[in-house]
Amino acid sequence: MADFIDSTAFNFEQGQRARKLFAAVVLAALDDAIADDKKYGNGPEQIARWARSRDGREVLSCAGIDPNERVVKGLMEFVNKGIRTSVALSREESERRHALEVEQAEAA
Repeated sequence: MADFIDSTAFNFEQGQRARKLFAAVVLAALDDAIADDKKYGNGPEQIARWARSRDGREVLSCAGIDPNERVVKGLMEFVNKGIRTSVALSREESERRHALEVEQAEAA
């Protein structure tokens, strides 16, 4: 019985590592689309084309993201904002956005 639990825990950990790896691929695709947007102006179309492709849907699924049209629109909006993923995920950016939301709430 203990062997079964150990192997289940090991498999779960392996699955979590794989999911993180595929999530990193999604973040890299977003960064590439943002770079394309700044250089050529077609970033949102690029990320949408990728997310709707067979490979893109497979990567999104493996990252634990349901590859539906709502997700594609969200990816396009993220690329439109032009904020790189490393900056968007940083604590400073999160605090800046929170402070901006508080200011807007107080102004309303």
